[in-house]
Amino acid sequence: MTPRPEDAPRPLRNTSRILLLDNRDRLLLLCSRDPRPGGGRWWFTVGGGAEEGEDSLSAAVRELREETGLDLPAERLGPLVMTRTTGFTFDGRPHRQWEEYRLLRLTAAETAAVRVDPGEARFGHHWWSVAELADTDQVIRPRNLAVLLTDLLRDGPGRTPLDLGEVDDDADLSLN
Repeated sequence: MTPRPEDAPRPLRNTSRILLLDNRDRLLLLCSRDPRPGGGRWWFTVGGGAEEGEDSLSAAVRELREETGLDLPAERLGPLVMTRTTGFTFDGRPHRQWEEYRLLRLTAAETAAVRVDPGEARFGHHWWSVAELADTDQVIRPRNLAVLLTDLLRDGPGRTPLDLGEVDDDADLSLN
């Protein structure tokens, strides 16, 4: 097998992510880290890759169930609020993915029922307030999430999703 040139495009993985807010407008983020020695650590939203033949809304519902134990109908998920394409390295391998983000606000009872799967968040999870997001020195993906979430909570979803463009998430890890 011929090695892929460093500048060759990485295959694009389709993902569906959820901005999961509790009844106090805190955002649930999961924590991961690169398994290589000295690998970086970051916080990310609920969600993940779409399986073969699965549309993004079905993927979001499945990921929500797998990661939090919540089995909610697709109608509960809000509209698509933002998108981005991101490149990053994990365990020494480059990855590139398309991410769609939807908003989901939970009731107090639904928030109490959340059971984060430790296999999905091996390094923890946390309900972040906007103030905590704005003040942290931790790597949060997508970047500038405090500003994005503030705008979304204040203005509501736009008529079209906000496109965050092409992002190099590896650059975030080099900032710490």
